[in-house]
Amino acid sequence: MPKSHRICDLQEIAPETGVGALVEGRQVAVFRVGEAVFALGNLDPFSGANLLSRGIVGDLKGELVVASPVYKQHFSLLTGRCIEDETVNVPVYQAFVEGGEVFVLQI
Repeated sequence: MPKSHRICDLQEIAPETGVGALVEGRQVAVFRVGEAVFALGNLDPFSGANLLSRGIVGDLKGELVVASPVYKQHFSLLTGRCIEDETVNVPVYQAFVEGGEVFVLQI
């Protein structure tokens, strides 16, 4: 059974924003959309900086995305796919809320 890693309380993530976390030595961006949470790799493949957690969360043509704060590429919160360049994607991790706490499964 995969190990889960506690990130923070759900209330500590403002709605429609993200936070960065270190999980098993990897930087992860955890986003809150309503009461749901999503986790992606925090590394922006276009700038090489770990900052996707600081991106703007929104909806692009019906798809939940985060826009990189550097060059503004959009990444799907569900698949990690870059909307502007489908040959690029970021890792996606399983995240969930239990008892008001946010967890990411083992990476």
